[in-house]
Amino acid sequence: MPDIIVVEDNEEIGGILCDYLKKENYTVALAPNGSKALDIFEKYGAKLVVLDLMLPGDTDGFTVCSKIRETSNAHILIASAKTDKDSKLKGLNIGADDYIEKPYDIDILLAKINGTFKRKYAQDEIVEGDLVLNCATKALTRAGRQIEVTAKEFDLLRLFIENKNVTLRKEYLFSSIWGSDSESEMQTLTVHIKWLREKIEKDPKKPEHILTVWGVGYRFE
Repeated sequence: MPDIIVVEDNEEIGGILCDYLKKENYTVALAPNGSKALDIFEKYGAKLVVLDLMLPGDTDGFTVCSKIRETSNAHILIASAKTDKDSKLKGLNIGADDYIEKPYDIDILLAKINGTFKRKYAQDEIVEGDLVLNCATKALTRAGRQIEVTAKEFDLLRLFIENKNVTLRKEYLFSSIWGSDSESEMQTLTVHIKWLREKIEKDPKKPEHILTVWGVGYRFE
C-alpha cells in the first residue's frame, strides 16, 4: 500500500510534489487522471490522497472523492485551483477531509500531510472497545488479556479499525495486507478473517465486530 496517492494531471506539478513527499520518506503513487487514481486505490489502497478536482476524461475529482469515500476512511486532501465557496463546500460535503487552494505553498501542504500522519497513523496504541493494539510491538490485548496474533492478523485488524463502519472490498483488503503481486490466494484473506473472529468475537459464528457483507467484503463495527 502506498502512503499517498497524488492525483494530478499536470505532470510537472505532480512530479515536484511526489519528489518532496519522497524526501519526507513517504511511498507515493502518481495518477494523471481520475480513472487511474481509482484503479490504483482499488488495487493498493492508500492512507492519504492529494486530489486535484479538474481532471481530464469523464472522472473528475469530485467523482474520485465520492468513490473512495464509499469504501474507505482514507484521508482525502483536495488541492485545487477551484477557489469558489460552492466547490469547497461540495468537496467537503462529499467526504474530503481538507481543502487547499492552488497555487499552494509546498511547505504548508507538507505540514498538513505530516500533521495528518502524526494524528491518524502514528499512534503508539489504538483502543477500540476492549481491544488494545500496540502498534510498536504488534501486540493485541482484549479486556486486559494478551491475545496471540500474527503480524498479518494484526495489520488486518488495524486496517479494519481505521476504517470502522466502512464496507471494505475483499480485493482492497487482500492487496492492502498481502500486496496485489502476492503469490497468496484470496482464500488466505478468508482464513485470516476466521482466525481473527475466533480471537476477538464472543461467538465467532455470530460475529458482532467483523461482519460479512455478502458479495462485497467485510465491515468492522
